[in-house]
Amino acid sequence: MCVMRKPDHLVQPGDGLEISDCARMATFPGQSPNFQGHLMIEERLVNIEAKITFQEDLIEELNKTVYQQQKKLDRLEAVCESLARNFASLAEAGNGSMSANERPPHY
Repeated sequence: MCVMRKPDHLVQPGDGLEISDCARMATFPGQSPNFQGHLMIEERLVNIEAKITFQEDLIEELNKTVYQQQKKLDRLEAVCESLARNFASLAEAGNGSMSANERPPHY
């Protein structure tokens, strides 16, 4: 069912506004059906343009977020690699000073 809306109303997903519904709408006195259809099409185009603008802004924000997260991920990977190298070098240094069968100094 097509309902008359204020011009500032944005059509939301699930509103159920279909072209066939708008074609069945009654016209205002003194207006031809073509004029009424033109107004409905123009309103729908404005709503679609507003949705596209919103989606473009959202995509831009998501791209920025993904970029920042990738930079952070790269930094964390570098820290993990550095810690792994430090751990390996400490393990090698510790194995070189004491053999596997040698008692620790506190015994």
